[in-house]
Amino acid sequence: MTRTRRPARLAQFAIPFAIVIMTSPDQPIRAAPGPPTLTREQASTFARLALAGVQKDYPNKPEHVLNGSADAQVPRALHPAFYGSYDWHSAVHGHWLLVRLLRRFPDLPERAEVRAVLARHLSAENLKAEADYFAKPNRQSFERPCGWAWLLKLAEELHSWDDPDARQWVKNLQPLADVIVARYLSYFPKQTYPVRVGVHASTAFGLAFAHDYARSMGHEKLRTLVEERARNYFAKDADVPAAWEPGGNDFFSPALAEADLMRRVLPPAEFAAWFRRFLPGAARGEPKVLFMPATVTDRSDPQLVHLDGLNLSRAWAMRGVAAALPPDDPARRVLTESAARHAAAALPHVASGEYVGEHWLATFAVYLHTGSE
Repeated sequence: MTRTRRPARLAQFAIPFAIVIMTSPDQPIRAAPGPPTLTREQASTFARLALAGVQKDYPNKPEHVLNGSADAQVPRALHPAFYGSYDWHSAVHGHWLLVRLLRRFPDLPERAEVRAVLARHLSAENLKAEADYFAKPNRQSFERPCGWAWLLKLAEELHSWDDPDARQWVKNLQPLADVIVARYLSYFPKQTYPVRVGVHASTAFGLAFAHDYARSMGHEKLRTLVEERARNYFAKDADVPAAWEPGGNDFFSPALAEADLMRRVLPPAEFAAWFRRFLPGAARGEPKVLFMPATVTDRSDPQLVHLDGLNLSRAWAMRGVAAALPPDDPARRVLTESAARHAAAALPHVASGEYVGEHWLATFAVYLHTGSE
């Protein structure tokens, strides 16, 4: 593993961290002195991290099956749109981050470079090559489902943006999005059991973002599949063993990712009843290990730094779950306060000077700040 340190440049990426405070038990947490929680200065910081990553060829960790010697190519040749940021899914969600920030902050200082990079990477030619990659033999499981989910999130973001460039980029991206939707429709009916992990193969995370895309795009076939699979996999779950969390390299909580999916697919009253069975100690903040931030001991280690991402994704899942519960549910306050602790533990370390974290953590931070929009 190549290790990239930038201690001399760390100051320019220092994140202006807003103190997270509570309003009341039935309102989401916000950042002082008030919304929006994501400032223009923070957005600029995160944009610079993503711009550095999506254009950086190496180090690179391709998930690439060689069908023959001709397939031994460098990442940029294999993935002309999503070659950077260490791996394919991180490159995809790095582009989502850039689109998200440019939509929210049209006057972003990096706006010209962001548009130039998006135009260069999201060309029709590049995205056709990305779609063609999936059609080759032995690539059925390529980036399943984490990369699939982020690709649909990128397509959803572009589709929702009323901008001339975005309209062209989403048109260019649509054939690849169609490939990914087809993969969901083909694969998940065959997956008998959910993958209950806190890393890339998480079934719950993969289905959650697919559900967002299906709702946004009006894709009823995909939405029906996701809701059927979610119920099939998770509706009977009770007293989840969340005390076993976290795993040493988790960047999702298996328990909270599942709850974050189910609050999307179940009607509110049904979800509240399901959640009480699923995590019966939530109103008491138990198990305590789930409600306290994970400890990160070495941010230069590509697996240990996953726990910074875990703290961020726990925070967004807790916020989402809390908002889906009834206003008088005692678990709401516990979840909201824990989300604030997790955010406070992770946000100052998004720009650590270590590329193994910097190539992806900004996306999790931006989704934490803006995911409910």
